[in-house]
Amino acid sequence: MLKQKQAEEAAAKAAADAKAKAEADAKAAEEAAKKAAADAKKKAEAEAAKAAVEAQKKAEAAAAALKKKAEAAEAAAAEARKKAATEAAEKAKAEAEKKAAAEKAAADKKAAEKAAAEKAAADKKAAAEKAAADKKAAEKAAAEKAAADKKAAAEKAAADKKAAAAKAFSS
Repeated sequence: MLKQKQAEEAAAKAAADAKAKAEADAKAAEEAAKKAAADAKKKAEAEAAKAAVEAQKKAEAAAAALKKKAEAAEAAAAEARKKAATEAAEKAKAEAEKKAAAEKAAADKKAAEKAAAEKAAADKKAAAEKAAADKKAAEKAAAEKAAADKKAAAEKAAADKKAAAAKAFSS
């Protein structure tokens, strides 16, 4: 009887020990699970933060690349505008030079025509003046010759008269 009681007590103690151990193990397992979950959460958060940093870096790099591309495009556009402006200025200059040359040619032609007309008018006037002077000179020469002829005739007549008178006187 005593032996049986001892055995029962021992069994009860063993059961109590086993229960206590099982409870302790369960608690330890729960703690370990909680710790593992916390660690996993921490690790996941760290990885998420790292991924966010990487994503931000990539986004910034992409934005910088786009900005660079935009700046290059703007520079190319500015260069194209400058080239277009230069070409337009050169074209305008060429047009202006062409126009100026045409105007000069027209002015030269007009001036040459005016000079030719003035020369023709001057030549005509000079010819008219020369003709008038020649006519005047011819008339003067004719008048002088007529006067000289008249004088000579008068002198000859006077001489003849004188001679006739002398002849009549002598005879």
